Amino acid sequence: MPSPRPPTSTRDPLSIGFVGAGFNARFHLQALVGVRDAVAGGIASPREEAARSAAELARELGVGEPSTFPDAETLAADPSIDAIWINAPNDARVSVMEGIVRGNARRARPLLGIACEKPLARTLPEALRMLELSRECGAPTGYLEDEVFMPGVTRGKEIVWRRAVPLVGRPYLARATEEHSGPHKPWFWRGRQQGGGVLNDMMCHAVETARFLLTAPGARRDSLRAKSVSAQIASLKWTRPEYVERLKREMGPEVDYAKEPSEDYASAVIHYEDREGRHLIAEVTTSWSYVGPGLRHTIELLGPEYSMRFNTLETGLSVFFSRRVAGAAGEDLVEKQNAEQGLMPVVPEEAAHYGYVAEDRHFVQAFRNGTPPLLGFADGVDVVRLLMACYLSAETGAAVDPSSPQVAEFEPAVSRGAWQP
Repeated sequence: MPSPRPPTSTRDPLSIGFVGAGFNARFHLQALVGVRDAVAGGIASPREEAARSAAELARELGVGEPSTFPDAETLAADPSIDAIWINAPNDARVSVMEGIVRGNARRARPLLGIACEKPLARTLPEALRMLELSRECGAPTGYLEDEVFMPGVTRGKEIVWRRAVPLVGRPYLARATEEHSGPHKPWFWRGRQQGGGVLNDMMCHAVETARFLLTAPGARRDSLRAKSVSAQIASLKWTRPEYVERLKREMGPEVDYAKEPSEDYASAVIHYEDREGRHLIAEVTTSWSYVGPGLRHTIELLGPEYSMRFNTLETGLSVFFSRRVAGAAGEDLVEKQNAEQGLMPVVPEEAAHYGYVAEDRHFVQAFRNGTPPLLGFADGVDVVRLLMACYLSAETGAAVDPSSPQVAEFEPAVSRGAWQP
């Protein structure tokens, strides 16, 4: 394998190649406006029109002049690309990574880093395969979990652990909730393709955020051990007949929740133990059946004499439109916006508010300077393990040890198209 490019802080900006040109990739392009030392160098997508559209957005934002590529292998082999961000749909993650490995092998100098959006894969075997491929490739990895980079989360954690914990003790309970009214694209709704429903789609955020808040700053991931998981899933809204038909109209006939539904609600309690044997709890909830002003993250951290709370919809900015101000449906005020009239919160800079700017800045600097990032593919594997334990608990009605051999090969009924609420 070619020797790595020596890290230096004086190189040209990191040229990022994006695999995927959809909603999430476009968030990262917006985030690059606030990131120094990085540009969008390439967009790979089997949909040529989507790749061209994303490349045009990058040019409009002034974050690069990216070329377009038909696939991940061609992108990874191009010497103008320094690192890759994987934003492809969940069912394509392994094949994309295989293409990156092949492309990287054709380079004179290897890639400086490979980052993958959450979740790392649909099942634990797939996640372990992603990790195996990354080691075969030899490039450093990053697990793109924007929620742990939210300014409200990082600042809140810093204050609690600096000011309160030394005086009265560590936190013992973290709560993380993410809710909205449903995904943008059909593939998210299809359990076989996405790997599940709202639990797989969004609980990856909540699980990792709660663990992050409970973990001491600078401590290793294994300083907390997940002992047991209890979870439940349900379809509260989208299997009602009128909403089954609405999904067919809006997402296409292949999204048929009368035949193959996915859960639109999930909750779990994860019991941790720290190295001193203290009992800690994470309570996590996710929903596609929440109808409110828009996407809502609610995060709390509680300890002996303190608490922290963060709600992404409490932005300090709102607008009011009377019933005479009518307009087309949109998301210009906040992601997953559900109304165009009344009193509505506004998120002025969503890419920064949701953590994308800080996240991308972190991984860009880690890859450029050759320093270990906060999260890598191994951490993504741990998250998938917890998600599979949640699904297993929901199906069996019993608490599950995430380290159990049952979890290792488990595939949720939702992802097999066999779940019925």
